[in-house]
Amino acid sequence: MMSTDEAFSLVSGGPEFDLHRVLKEISKCKATYESILSDQKMLTEARDTNVHYTKEFNQRCATMTPALQAERKKQGDILEKEKRKVTAQLEEQHRLKSEVQNVQQDIQQMEKTSINLRQQTDVSTAVPERKVVFKGQTSDGVDSSGFEIKPRIVYPMEGGTALITFEEDTVAQNILKLKDHEVQLEQKLTLNVQALPVHLLVPSYVELDTQVCPRRVLVSNLPKMEAEDRILDKLEIYFSKRKNGGGEVDEADMLHDSGNVVITFTESTIAKGLTDKQDHEVEMEKGKRHKVKVTPFLNGKIANFQIRDTMCRRTVLLTGIPAIADQDSLQDLLEIHFQKTSNGGGEVDAIIYNPLGQHTLAVFDEDSPTEAQRQ
Repeated sequence: MMSTDEAFSLVSGGPEFDLHRVLKEISKCKATYESILSDQKMLTEARDTNVHYTKEFNQRCATMTPALQAERKKQGDILEKEKRKVTAQLEEQHRLKSEVQNVQQDIQQMEKTSINLRQQTDVSTAVPERKVVFKGQTSDGVDSSGFEIKPRIVYPMEGGTALITFEEDTVAQNILKLKDHEVQLEQKLTLNVQALPVHLLVPSYVELDTQVCPRRVLVSNLPKMEAEDRILDKLEIYFSKRKNGGGEVDEADMLHDSGNVVITFTESTIAKGLTDKQDHEVEMEKGKRHKVKVTPFLNGKIANFQIRDTMCRRTVLLTGIPAIADQDSLQDLLEIHFQKTSNGGGEVDAIIYNPLGQHTLAVFDEDSPTEAQRQ
């Protein structure tokens, strides 16, 4: 072990001691120390900064996490909404395809209906031949052309009743208002009757579905002949020949209300050619030809039928009439009574009395206005 003196001698002035080097080392260590202190300070500042940033980051995370979760939820809702939209669009596309198919079916049905309507339009220009004659009546020009369907209603009368029609509807309404009437008979006898309104069920709307029959034709403008069978035979012979455009005839029927004939063929391709030609000359008598008109025959059925209750404005029903006199006498007495204005009556247009125990069918026709009513 070195003594104190020896150690001092080494520091203080040994030959191998280099003071300059020591100072340099000290300076170097001092610089290193200062650098370490600077680095320490910088690291401390960096640590503090990182701590500050970490704190801010944690605060931002704490602040932004709910917003991020809300945004994620919002995006999820939007995605779900878009999925529902896509599903709805697919369903709408499927519905539209189905609707297009239905429309195409409707178009096909409408085309069929259009064909039927065109056939009916052709029929409307080829009506059966009807003979007309001037009977002295004139028109003011309103509705001067066209066809009318006039109502004809059969009304079953009970026994002990009478129907009386006045020229003016105001008279009938007055009779109904009085209701109970005392009719003077012979020998100071009286008859008590009651006036009631006449209600009838009449059609208010009629819709017919019609189609051109492919096997039948309607033959009109036929000559007047005594033998109906002869007309049918002549027509059947003519329309059974191919050279006349005909074919095998199934049957021929006379329509007695119009005097026309319906001819039915066994084939469905004959009628169209005959109706296209319309006019045919048929030999009804030897050496004499008669021009007949051939038009389509329509099959029809009632598709919609509606009725309504209507009250006759000019006709009154009298009830409670006993059989105390013969029919004509009692009817005359009733007419005389209700003609008198003192009894609330007026001019009688028609009257019919149906005694007890009898059955009468009264016919109601269209109420055409009289000249006085027109004025």
